[in-house]
Amino acid sequence: MRIVNTPGPPTGLRRMLWRLPIRLYRMGLGPLLGRRIMLLTHLGRVSGRPRQAVIEVIEHGEHGYVAASGFGPRADWYRNVMKTPNVTVQIGGRIHQVTAIPLSADEGATVMARYAPRHPAAARRLCKIMGFAVDGGAEDYREVGRRIPFVRFTPRAGRTTVA
Repeated sequence: MRIVNTPGPPTGLRRMLWRLPIRLYRMGLGPLLGRRIMLLTHLGRVSGRPRQAVIEVIEHGEHGYVAASGFGPRADWYRNVMKTPNVTVQIGGRIHQVTAIPLSADEGATVMARYAPRHPAAARRLCKIMGFAVDGGAEDYREVGRRIPFVRFTPRAGRTTVA
């Protein structure tokens, strides 16, 4: 694994394209995006106002949903949920009240090593976006997982609704 560059969050037209799925969710078309794309509603760390981001679900199970901050710890959504971890996620037509919990570097390595063989094309694309060159081996993906922040969104009891 090599670090090729350290990209910042998208700006201009790229930002607008990255945020396009938010509009689909707002129009009630979130289920069309499948179960791997979630709408995160959180509070701005400075303004305190509601903010939204669409992020990929890397893994899900009985302990919640895991996502990676593809633009590292500088991503606004990541900084916001670290300050105020009680957030809402919508996956398809279901809305969940969750708590955002950062994963350790070792946990991130394990998650990324599990994700890459299940979704090889998406894993390569994700690494490229984040500025990593990988050879496709498990150790490369583990190293990437150690270097990017992962967050587990754990459901709060009895807090799921249908959109």
